[in-house]
Amino acid sequence: MSIGAVAVLAIVLLGGSSSPPPASTSRLLWHFDTGGHVSSKPAVAAGLVIFGSQNQDVYGVDARTGQRRWDFQTGEIVFSSAAVSGRTVYIGSNDKSLYALDLRTGRQIWRFEAQGAVESSPAVAGDLVYVGSDDSRVYALDARTGTERWHFDTGQSVISSPRVANGVVFVGSEDGQVYAIDARRGTKLWRFRTGGQVWSSPALANGLVYIGSNDRNVYALDQRTGRERWRFTTGGVVSSSPYVAGDTVYVGSFDKNVYALNAATGAQRWRFPTGNYVFSSPTVSNGTVYVGSHDAHLYALDAATGRQLWAFAANKLVGSSPTVAGGSVFVGSDDGNVYAVKASDS
Repeated sequence: MSIGAVAVLAIVLLGGSSSPPPASTSRLLWHFDTGGHVSSKPAVAAGLVIFGSQNQDVYGVDARTGQRRWDFQTGEIVFSSAAVSGRTVYIGSNDKSLYALDLRTGRQIWRFEAQGAVESSPAVAGDLVYVGSDDSRVYALDARTGTERWHFDTGQSVISSPRVANGVVFVGSEDGQVYAIDARRGTKLWRFRTGGQVWSSPALANGLVYIGSNDRNVYALDQRTGRERWRFTTGGVVSSSPYVAGDTVYVGSFDKNVYALNAATGAQRWRFPTGNYVFSSPTVSNGTVYVGSHDAHLYALDAATGRQLWAFAANKLVGSSPTVAGGSVFVGSDDGNVYAVKASDS
């Protein structure tokens, strides 16, 4: 599965949701309508919320008011989420390109053309930016010029977004494997085979790589060797990316649940049922877990117990992953909007 895999699957699976719990719109601060599905996770920098839309545009919106500051049109739909480094925004498009844009104006600085759609979200480390592509490759590019430094070939499309630590790039592939790649040379250090495609992006903590697989498992792998430390089996595809806070891993599953797992052992601490598939990746801020669901809600859960604190209702599924900044939670929806919602601690 390659171009548009995430959106197509979301549309196919949307039917069959159970009734969502009561939700509030009173926490809404503002919303910005793009006119296209928003799967991109918002990034927040310099007072702006930056995100892509399936209307093919990338937006910079005032984080306080929701007013448009700039927009940039790509040549195809945008699933990728932005990475911001200094005054530069990096984001991919299904037009097979990775763009570097000026943070203040949205003006294009450079464009790198891969051989397949760029649904993966870039990661910046030092003077390099790393990103996957549907052409089965992981690329390392000069962050200032966009010049290719190296590429690494996997067996299938790379929708997973790279994470970089200690000179190593970690990323999953639709070939079912998780890779550790030397960040400077682009050579394979190790690989670990799961039982399904890997759309999930890794989380790095405690010397481990935490990542989901479409084989329904969440894995913890040794960062140095790739050896499996533990796995936790859910009831559905795990394309959600884990989030680690303290000694707990939080992750969603297509079995409609959000899980909290012991980071050292993988033992379940709690489980929260939503009304539909959870593709969104959780984030944690001040003891609250924020996560979207295909049941069209953004949930705020107590990180220690999984108790629902509140739920915010969008008009369509919430596959975007939330970002918390400045007392607000920012998240996109397939209803075309990006929402700013008052966070639990504000």
